[in-house]
Amino acid sequence: MTSQAKDNGTQRRSVPSREILSQTDRVVNAISQHHHRSRSVKTTALDQQIRASEGEKMVSRASSSRQRERSPLRRQPEKQQGENVRAVSTESSSMTSVIHQQPMMLSTEVTLLSTALSPLALRVNPPPLSYQVQGSKKPTSLDRMGADVQHAVIMEDLLYVLVGSEGQYIRFHERYNPSVEADRLSGPEFRLAKGLDPSLRDLTKNLLKLATHRSSVEAFIEIQSKTEYGVVNHALCAAIRHIMKEYLALMSDMEYKMLTSASFTLNTFHIETMDMARKLAELNYIVQQISRKEESIAEYTDELGTDFDKIMETLKANDGNLNALNNIGISKTTSMITKGGDVIKLLTDRLYSVSGDPAARELLTYLVREASRPYMKMLNMWLHRGIIADPFNEFLIKEQKSIRRERLDEDYTDEYWDKRYTLRKDDLPPQIGDGRTCDKILLAGKFLNVVRECGGVDVSNEIKDAPETIDDPRLLSNINAAYAHANEYLLSLLINTHKLSERLTSLKHYFFLDQADFFTNFMDVASHELRKPAKNVSTSKLQSLLDLALRQPGSITATDPFKEDISVQLNEVGLTEWLMRIVSVSGLDPRDIAAMQLSTTTPVTDKSSERDDKKAITGIQALQFDFRIPFPLSLVISRKTILRYQLLFRHLVALKHIEQLLGVAWLDQAKTAGWARRSKSVHLQKWKSKVWNLRAKMLVFIQQVLYFSTTEVVEPNWSSLMAGISDVNTVDALMQNHVDFLDTCLKECMLTNSKLLRVMAKLMSACKLFATYTTQLSKTLPGIDSETADADSGAVDKVTKLESILLQYEQNFDHHLKILMDALNYYAATETVVLLSLCARLEVCMISETRNGL
Repeated sequence: MTSQAKDNGTQRRSVPSREILSQTDRVVNAISQHHHRSRSVKTTALDQQIRASEGEKMVSRASSSRQRERSPLRRQPEKQQGENVRAVSTESSSMTSVIHQQPMMLSTEVTLLSTALSPLALRVNPPPLSYQVQGSKKPTSLDRMGADVQHAVIMEDLLYVLVGSEGQYIRFHERYNPSVEADRLSGPEFRLAKGLDPSLRDLTKNLLKLATHRSSVEAFIEIQSKTEYGVVNHALCAAIRHIMKEYLALMSDMEYKMLTSASFTLNTFHIETMDMARKLAELNYIVQQISRKEESIAEYTDELGTDFDKIMETLKANDGNLNALNNIGISKTTSMITKGGDVIKLLTDRLYSVSGDPAARELLTYLVREASRPYMKMLNMWLHRGIIADPFNEFLIKEQKSIRRERLDEDYTDEYWDKRYTLRKDDLPPQIGDGRTCDKILLAGKFLNVVRECGGVDVSNEIKDAPETIDDPRLLSNINAAYAHANEYLLSLLINTHKLSERLTSLKHYFFLDQADFFTNFMDVASHELRKPAKNVSTSKLQSLLDLALRQPGSITATDPFKEDISVQLNEVGLTEWLMRIVSVSGLDPRDIAAMQLSTTTPVTDKSSERDDKKAITGIQALQFDFRIPFPLSLVISRKTILRYQLLFRHLVALKHIEQLLGVAWLDQAKTAGWARRSKSVHLQKWKSKVWNLRAKMLVFIQQVLYFSTTEVVEPNWSSLMAGISDVNTVDALMQNHVDFLDTCLKECMLTNSKLLRVMAKLMSACKLFATYTTQLSKTLPGIDSETADADSGAVDKVTKLESILLQYEQNFDHHLKILMDALNYYAATETVVLLSLCARLEVCMISETRNGL
């Protein structure tokens, strides 16, 4: 160093701080001017990013450098540039000599990607990493630079790093691979060149966190902007992209200040980027949370299940056409995506957790609001139109298009209503995550869907002043209003247009045998066919006989407009066994009922209780009616409710059939000489009296149970149901009232309790067998009577045998009747109080009939 330089150095140490700053400014300006001339082939990475964000095509570093020369901020007269260099040459000859020794950076060719990750993603190939470039020279070591020069070169490197490029002294770590998606989402790690001043190193490391977060967020935007990530992710990326534009504007401002402001230092750089650093740190946290959530759901076994469901859905929608599988893409990546309500939920949870930080709360409120806009559009379309516009399967309502309305008549589980539209319960935003609110959303769209399909006209309100963001305070009121509107229209459609009350009244006539004169006629004309084993009965013949009975002049059903919808069916399983199957599983759960309908296995039950029922059943035991219900009445009178009607119908038919058998036995005994004529044998006459008495007890028992089932169970509950139709405000409540009515009837008719079922089965079986037994005796009784008159010893043995058989019937009936009454008393006190009425009625009737000696 020359003596003049030494003197200048001594003089510098003695000048005030203001002069030191002025000299430092001149050094920085000189260095920047020198770099500007010596790197005319080098592109400013910041300009590349700004042009990329505005959609401009990228050009080479040389052309970008020429653009910088044309910039007003970079243009200085050559004379002034020379003066600036000469002004500091004597004071910083060592610095400039070091600068001249720095090698020129290698120029790289800019190329475009053939395809981009997403429409707005960067399409410029990233430059090669520094450690991958062969033959590149290392820059001058920082150890050979003074603090001022280090400050200048680190400032310039930071500007490159903060827009995604490597600098000369700040390089990506070897562990970072920008071609790996996980590395890009995590953000790069950086290596600082050795020899950097410790005071600069700390500030530089803090600013490098901003660079890491920026790279992570940019990678997130590119990846989440793909089509399959859904509109909520697209909206979130658009909101983040707006913040990144602010970031680029800030970096441009920092570059401008570095080149023009004498007071701009690394510390100033750090202070002015602190607000943006906090924003990007929060965005980076969200990026990492979404990435971790996607990794947590990436289970291969779940993927197999999801893909299988997708295959089955496609096959159903295309009627089993295997060629349709060629049009679907089964990807593990698609099903692992965090999207829709899940993204809004994650953002909202983060908003709640940082509510004490005003800046973070403002940022997250903005993100939640913007990300929810497309979600709210889908919600409003569903609430006010009953339409799902969800191409990426991210809405809270899931639609299975393979379940069509045309299949409703043959579908025993009502898939159209229960499974076509379902909730995605795991992806519900917290703002609408309440169970009741979600149910309202689901039902409102379902109801409007029904109205639109039935009427062919969209009766929905125009979507006006609907909330556009999920944080709008009008959200819940909008949901409630849409729910009320949908209920109003569908109730009007069901009750007024499709005459729900008249349909229910027809069901009562046909299934509960109310004013059922047609059924008596049908039983008379079809008695021969119904006595056959069920497998030998002709259903078509029974249907013809039923049609004749329904159309008989003078019959109540002759004027019924719905008589064409009634049909005859034969069930393969006896009533008691069928009920025991249901009860032995878990009560009257509709899903179990539907499953048992298709089941061929027999549950474990008391063998003695259903021994008769499990035998080959007759036509009368298998007889049941079916009723065709058109859409949309089938939503209220569903297949599940029709099954309940059938169970009650078979119970009432069984009682009426046994009543008819006992009545036929009484009529036969009244007109047959062997029964009507007084026997000369005292023992035989007493036996006849006991037979009449037992028959009377059985008949009274059956009549009382039948009266109780119809008058004290069905009628009161029916009146309550019909009264509630006019008062009900929602379709959901109407459907529930109908199901509750049927379940109550089943319970009070003793069809849901296994113990009562077994006892009733034994009593009814005993009554039926006894009626058949006495009818068969009508042919042999006159012979026995004449033999006893002649004091034949063989006749005495026959009478003794008759008395023994009768005693077994009496003991069996009385024993099980006592068990039934004890059970009725118990269950009346613990479960169903109405059973107490039946218990009292049976007890009084049994006593009175016994005293009368009937």
